Order: sequence, then structure tokens, then C-alpha cells
Amino acid sequence: MPDARPLPRIGRHPLPNRVILAPMAGVTDRPFRRLCREQGAGLVVGEMVTADPGLWHTRKSRLRMDHRGEPGPRSVQIAGGDAAMLAEAARRNVAMGAEIIDINMECPAKKVCNKAAGSALLRDEALVTEILEAVVAAVHVPVTLKIRTGWCADSNNGVRVARLAESAGIQALAVHGRHRQQRYTGEAEYETIAAIKAAVEIPVFANGDIDSPEKATRIFDYTGADAVMIGRGAQGNPWIFGEIDHYLQHGEHRAPPSDRERARVLHQHLADLHDFYGQPMGVRIARKHLGWYLNGDSRLTESDRRRLKAEFNGLEAPATQYRFIVKLLSHDFTQAASGAARPVSSDGTSAA
Repeated sequence: MPDARPLPRIGRHPLPNRVILAPMAGVTDRPFRRLCREQGAGLVVGEMVTADPGLWHTRKSRLRMDHRGEPGPRSVQIAGGDAAMLAEAARRNVAMGAEIIDINMECPAKKVCNKAAGSALLRDEALVTEILEAVVAAVHVPVTLKIRTGWCADSNNGVRVARLAESAGIQALAVHGRHRQQRYTGEAEYETIAAIKAAVEIPVFANGDIDSPEKATRIFDYTGADAVMIGRGAQGNPWIFGEIDHYLQHGEHRAPPSDRERARVLHQHLADLHDFYGQPMGVRIARKHLGWYLNGDSRLTESDRRRLKAEFNGLEAPATQYRFIVKLLSHDFTQAASGAARPVSSDGTSAA
């Protein structure tokens, strides 16, 4: 049955559906956010940005903070362990156009946790409160929070942190169903998310291992979450947002994208990457995205995927990447592989 509840809001921003793109460092850049929004994501969140403005001069930070031309609401995620620095980072990002500030207390990466940021903050609830109150007070836009269930299995304090967040003025909470020490291993659990949803009144977004409309529906039924947040399930599969939204509304699957539509989407995604990053960086970044698309192609065996990835990774110009996609999706993949395997020169022309 369709979910009859009102759609969630983040402060003054109503969401058009219940499917959100999770922030992912190195993935949710402006081209990918644009693509996922086009394919039905009700909200997209940018890559994690350090709260230290002394590091914003780097090319990586400048690209992560680039939201030019994007429709609202523009959500920017910041990370750090110092309340005053996070508050200042929030103010500066709002001045540059951010309409929602998201605070990262979820990232399990060592280089983040070693700086007492990301999910490491969950070990210090007093500091969590200090940070949340400082950031909320610093800006006039809604502030959201992303957490894990806790630091470790013996410290699953997600419910307490959720209550602290609500008291501090956080407008919505995303919860990844793993503790930090799990990183991305094992299976996500949703009991803690259900407990958090029962404990607070603010919108709660369930995150972790959501890769199909059926899985999303089961999580909604089990947790009562207001939306699902898709991370790795969207890598190579931006259609998942529209598929889940359609299933939630109609209780049935929509038709999968045709090969022609897949080719159009891949071509546009690569064109956006080439334009956003320039050369040769755009060509290099396109390789990981094409690898994810190949992972989701059910026509392929693992051997096929390895061979096709190796061939695509050897292409050094946009033109040859585009030709690879056309051959892959307009012919049998064995023919595409054979055609893509022809030697190419560094300027993108096929060798004789």
C-alpha cells in the first residue's frame, strides 16, 4: 500500500519524495548529484567538506564546494571536531549558497576518525551537544545530522545521540545501520533505526544496504523511517531513485531503462565529468563510474566485467570513452568488447 503519511520536510524545505542520495566522498560530486536528481532523488547531499577553511584552497575542496547551477535545496555536509570551526564553516557555506547544512558524525575512515571527527565524535556526547548547538545557532538555514548507530557494538548510543540532536535543534537525522567498527562490512541492522524513529519527532532517514524497491519497502515497514538514503546502491545505478519512488507510490515495478536510455545517461554523465573536472582528470574519474555501471550489467560474467573494465581503463580520451559506451549498449557485449579492444592512440583515434 502507498505510504499515506505526509512527505518529510527539512525545515522550510518540503521533499518531493522519500528517496535521498547519501553524501559520499569522491562520489557525490556535482555531475553525480545532477544525474541522481534527474533520475528521481528527492534530495541530494554533496561530498563531505572539511570544516577547516585553511584547507579550502585546494582543488579538491574547491570542486567539492561547487554547487553552481544546482536547484535547491542545496545541502552541504561539513566535518570536523571543533565546535567553533564547524560553526564558522557552516556560516561560510551558507554565504556561498548552501540551503541546508549537514554535519557528518558517520564517516568511519581512519583519517577522519583520527582527527576526532566523523563517527569518532559519537564517543563524546558532550562534544556532540556542543557542536550541534554551535552550528544550529550559527546559521539561519536548517541543520541536519548523519550518524551511525554508535562507535562499537558495546556502545550503541544512537538513540541518546538522536535525542541530543533533536534538543539541539537539528531538523532531520540520517542513520547508517552500522556502528563505526563495522565500517561497511557485514549487514546493516535496522533495529536501532526503528528505536531512534520511536524516540524523536524529527524526520529520520534510514541508510545502509538499500539496493532495491523491495528492500526499501521492508525498511520503511520495519523502522517507520520518513525516507531512505541511498549510498553505494546508487553507484552505477542512478535509476534506483525513480524505481523506489515508483514502487512506493504504485506497488509495482516500473519498466527498466532501455539500452538506448542507459547509453544516453552514461554519455551525459561522462560529458558532465569531462566538463567539470577537465582533462585528464575527467577521463580518470569516469573510469570508476563506468566500472560501477558494468558491475550492475546482468548480461556480464565476472570475467567479462574484468576484461571490459581493463579495456575502458586504457582509454585516454573522451571520444573513445563515448564510443565504448555506444558499442557496449547497442550490440551484444562480446561484440562491444571486441570493438573496444582495438588499439587507440592518446588523441583518441583508433589505430589502423
